[in-house]
Amino acid sequence: MSFFYEIAYAAESDRLCFFTGTGFSKAVTRNRAPSWQGLLEDLCGLLKVKGEIKASLFPEGNVMPLSLEETAQVIAIELQREGKSIHQETAALISKVALSTEGNEKIAEFFKERSFRIVTTNYDKLAESLCSGGDVQTFAPGLPIPRSKSKVKVYHVHGSVDSPEDMVITSEDYFRFFHAESYFSRKLSTVLHENTVVILGYSLGDTNLKSIMNDYKKFTSNHSIGSSVIFVSRSPVSQYLKDYYSYCFGIRVMDNMETITFFELLSDELPKVKGKHEASLDNLKNVLFRNHSFTREYIRIENSFFEIIASINASGLSLVNEKVITLLANVIEVKRKLTGESGAWEQYEQLAKWLVHLGSILDIEKTPLKGIYLEAVLLSMQTMRKELYYGYSWHAYKIWQNSWTSMTSQNRAIVRAYILEKSTWADAHSVVNTA
Repeated sequence: MSFFYEIAYAAESDRLCFFTGTGFSKAVTRNRAPSWQGLLEDLCGLLKVKGEIKASLFPEGNVMPLSLEETAQVIAIELQREGKSIHQETAALISKVALSTEGNEKIAEFFKERSFRIVTTNYDKLAESLCSGGDVQTFAPGLPIPRSKSKVKVYHVHGSVDSPEDMVITSEDYFRFFHAESYFSRKLSTVLHENTVVILGYSLGDTNLKSIMNDYKKFTSNHSIGSSVIFVSRSPVSQYLKDYYSYCFGIRVMDNMETITFFELLSDELPKVKGKHEASLDNLKNVLFRNHSFTREYIRIENSFFEIIASINASGLSLVNEKVITLLANVIEVKRKLTGESGAWEQYEQLAKWLVHLGSILDIEKTPLKGIYLEAVLLSMQTMRKELYYGYSWHAYKIWQNSWTSMTSQNRAIVRAYILEKSTWADAHSVVNTA
């Protein structure tokens, strides 16, 4: 399944949240927005002893002696000695940064037309600017909390330039932030649990990000819901790191993706989900609670399974709910039977995509679906072939080969063990023995 269909469906169902960091601001300003370190270096330039302190805090060719928030604390002390406030000076620098006049068309179009939430650690108001004065509200420490409805809500969890003294900048600020139970900490938890979250403009090594996502991972494991957090990285990410972030934080990674390209591809996917949200939810309720069943013709369609999974998540149901398990088992069984029809080559390909997707969002080992899932995987892998050969699906093989590593490391392990035990098919072995 394309990440973009899942994200587009979340946007259509008003269940999408962007979690944005400095990289997002740099993307929409064509790198004119400063990095965190660049901002601190600019603040050093405001000091009378700027050369001396900059050389001490940012030694050329050597590792910085302090973390960035500790570095900010040192600069804050020096600014205070000169009668200046690091919060006010930071707000002044950030307020000068403006959106790029070109290249943001698809982003601005999405921001003006869609309903979603943004959680950001950025102090700037660039996200609000992308809405071009549309239906958007700002939430930030030190500001009154809006109580009316709006299409776009922007939560500045580290503060914004609208209230400089409440911005989280120094190590002292961070200590208070992490040890205070606030409206924003509670809201952050709610937003993560109730939405598909797309992380833009962060480093995977960001300490704040890992702390926040650790709580999310505990929730998804305890409630057996699928992972709904997608990290978008500009650069390539090794499989080792992808497995680590999936295992520890429940994060799926989309790499080699620029922010602007992300919104261009998302815009292409949106027409495919238009108007499907309400109908999908109604169909799901009919099947779960009114003794209806999905038709074979519906299950024959590739995107039907992805709509079902998205509807289950949107309904707040666990993927191991007894009725949900029965539903998924029946759907997978019907799909297996469809592969047995004459000329049903696309069904083999679709079954492979469905199994890969389920294996990427849920720890199969911990669910009653394990047996059903592994039997379907065995069928899929024993009816695929690396070369074009009558009676076997070459396309299904390509799906497994190209998407095998998108599954969680735990699921790859149980599938590998099952296939090596139950099958002697060489092409199946070649897939599951991939690192």
